[in-house]
Amino acid sequence: QVQLVESGGGLVQPGGSLRLSCVASGFTSSMYTMSWYRQVPGKERGWVAWISAVGDSTSYADSVKGRFTISRDVSKNTMYLQMNTLKPEDTAVYYCKVRHQGMDYWGKGTLVTVSS
Repeated sequence: QVQLVESGGGLVQPGGSLRLSCVASGFTSSMYTMSWYRQVPGKERGWVAWISAVGDSTSYADSVKGRFTISRDVSKNTMYLQMNTLKPEDTAVYYCKVRHQGMDYWGKGTLVTVSS
């Protein structure tokens, strides 16, 4: 059974840092791309960052470019999102997504709150 579990969210002050993790399990191979999305209540879920199957290519939304870094450890089936210089507008539920053989799989999300 495919499962994605995010962790690492919490409350942080503006300018602070957090690292999110997403552990994937149940896939028949590790050849899948991974992404982070985020959603604020009442708004559509928006794309944050993407990483290739082997981790050699990444891309970012303009709003997080230069502040967030996506990475993955294929041996641990884990993806990370290092978030630095956090702003109140980064407050959201962050979701992990895997695209595998043409299908999308989602985690349940982890809440990040940036507030003083």
